[in-house]
Amino acid sequence: MPEADEVDEEEEMPLSLRLSIADTLTLGNATCGFMAVYFTTTGILIPHLTGNDESAGMARHSAATAVILMLCAAVFDLFDGLVARKLRSSPMGAELDNLSDLISFGLAPAYFVLVYGMVADDAHQRMAALGAIVVLLAVVLRLARFSCVTMKDGMFQGMPSPFGALTVVSIVLLELPFVATLLAIVGTAWLMVSRVEYPKPRGRLAGAMLSWIVLSMGLLAAWAFDAPSGQLLLQTGCALQLVMGAVIPLFATARRVNNFRDNRREARAAQLP
Repeated sequence: MPEADEVDEEEEMPLSLRLSIADTLTLGNATCGFMAVYFTTTGILIPHLTGNDESAGMARHSAATAVILMLCAAVFDLFDGLVARKLRSSPMGAELDNLSDLISFGLAPAYFVLVYGMVADDAHQRMAALGAIVVLLAVVLRLARFSCVTMKDGMFQGMPSPFGALTVVSIVLLELPFVATLLAIVGTAWLMVSRVEYPKPRGRLAGAMLSWIVLSMGLLAAWAFDAPSGQLLLQTGCALQLVMGAVIPLFATARRVNNFRDNRREARAAQLP
């Protein structure tokens, strides 16, 4: 009997290989990112290369599907962190999260930019490829820094990669002139590797983020199915995404300045007799 117990212990799966509920959500994140690449290829790039006459409608549906999948990946990324804090997280949870984020918020949006440079009328393919590389490398550097740098609780250093990915695809969907699009994409990549502080989506902010993602999915669906004013609604939503990317760090900076002033006032008050 003791020998049987020893065999059972040896055959038991190591702790590092057990998947938790949070890990399952993280794998859902990676799956959504991969499927976004798939729909971008089959629904936008291949019809364009083959000269399909119906490619315009197909491209709109596939572009919307690809972006919705990136939004779903952001939902998985939001909830895997919440679940990991509430329940047990496996030892490989952090590594899985970084690898999944690289697929969904690095590869998928970078590939979206690359395909945009190949199919848009006024785009330059090589410059778009350069912009795509900048986005991918920005996410790689950001995720690597996130694993090495310890930030104060409740804050991210640099634009979070899910937010950055959604901002990049919003820039593309706005259909701005190519130079303006490329500059905005490079600016977003810079924000991801910058030291600008962004608050972590917790509590009410997490609920607001989830509501915004659901609203964005609705706008994309309306645009994909050519609903009345669907194009205007999509452009409004994309423009708001860009505004939020610029305004959120301003609020965080203003709060930091106010905290600094309050600390100075308290220090002066403590020095008074």
